[in-house]
Amino acid sequence: MYSLSVVRIIDHPLVHDALATLRDKRTTPEHFRRAANRISVLLAAEALRDVPTSEVSVETPHGPAASRRVSTDVVVVPVLRAGLGMLESVLALVPSARVGHIGLQRDEATAVASRYYSKLPPGVDRSFVLVIDPMLATGGSAATALDLLRLVGANHVRIICIVAAPEGIGLVEQRHPDVTIYTPVVDRALNDQKFIVPGLGDFGDRLYGTGGNLNS
Repeated sequence: MYSLSVVRIIDHPLVHDALATLRDKRTTPEHFRRAANRISVLLAAEALRDVPTSEVSVETPHGPAASRRVSTDVVVVPVLRAGLGMLESVLALVPSARVGHIGLQRDEATAVASRYYSKLPPGVDRSFVLVIDPMLATGGSAATALDLLRLVGANHVRIICIVAAPEGIGLVEQRHPDVTIYTPVVDRALNDQKFIVPGLGDFGDRLYGTGGNLNS
């Protein structure tokens, strides 16, 4: 259904410890947010492992030290609203990053994503772009977000998600085969309502305490 070349499975023990907390239906919104913060930092660090750097020298209290600094513009693009739950963690890791927003709403009957908001910073064609979308289910939202980024010239793009389904990965690969997906897990499948099984529930509802535990 998809090629392994488009997926990077993040197998860090702390990632999976946080994922277990997120999956647990007994986890409260407070602890869900904490686990989401932890896993987001770790996933972003992996996705940015090859971000361009340049050699610099910094002056320590005891003399100069050869160092490296990020040498490219980083743009973080959360897919609203759930992606906002990962944004602050990524910005804590890359404080200099600029932020774009893409608002997409999935029709519950057709599972088709429609855009209701888009605001991207200028110059993304020269930037290292990180799309954050916690749940890659049908892939419709992620693929649509990537379509919008391509329209403004984005070239270096990757996605981080907390849980993915084979169907979503397959659609992203079909429409954007050069985009790599960073995730700790690819779950079994989508159910008849296009929800990830076993998933972790509706990420946005569990993050903000606005609903039950329906899969997203």
